[in-house]
Amino acid sequence: MNTKIALSAALCAMLPSFAAAETLGGLGFADAIRHSSAMTAQDDFTIVGKDALMELAARNDDGTIRAIVEIPTGTSAKWEVSKENPNAVYWEYKNDAPRIVNYLGYPGNYGSIPGTALPKELGGDGDPLDVIILGQAAPRGEIVDVRLIGVLKMLDGGEQDDKLIAVMTENSPFAAIESMAQLDEVYPGVSEIIGLWFANYKGPDGGMESQGFAEKDVAMSVFEAAAAQYEAK
Repeated sequence: MNTKIALSAALCAMLPSFAAAETLGGLGFADAIRHSSAMTAQDDFTIVGKDALMELAARNDDGTIRAIVEIPTGTSAKWEVSKENPNAVYWEYKNDAPRIVNYLGYPGNYGSIPGTALPKELGGDGDPLDVIILGQAAPRGEIVDVRLIGVLKMLDGGEQDDKLIAVMTENSPFAAIESMAQLDEVYPGVSEIIGLWFANYKGPDGGMESQGFAEKDVAMSVFEAAAAQYEAK
């Protein structure tokens, strides 16, 4: 009985400090998200490494594709590779506050593909390709090897805003997946979750509209065009 009283007292003593704990950018536990061991935290909103991230080769010698994780699976803080400092990944600011997705956390690791620049004729603005990477949560700033399996065709405010779909090629239950058709067969519901998430994460008036998925050949055509555009620059 004394032990129970002591435990209750200890728990109650902990509650005020927990409730009063400061959050980072309005997110509880935001500082619990790991970043890549190759990068160093400059502050709460920036991580920096030795490599100019977007100058890395888009493709590995074995044919796999490199992707930079900006937003780990399950998180909602909007980080991205910095345009001002190519060695850095930073927490985006909007309206003088760190950007947060006011929805469920991302259903996969979200990031970009180095060595690419999506041309306007393919719905881009010269920025690197966006990609959602199916697999376990990877640290922010981590460079992972992926295989493209398809593309989610999206409209954002009436403008094309497609998302490449990829899988991690190592240490992942999705590693053997080669296509969207195979994904739907082996992991029913995953593509539906992704489509629903992107169609709704900006809210009912967010302007997002899903136009369905295209297969790997379309994704690879987009990738090849964006890699060629980057090399031409």
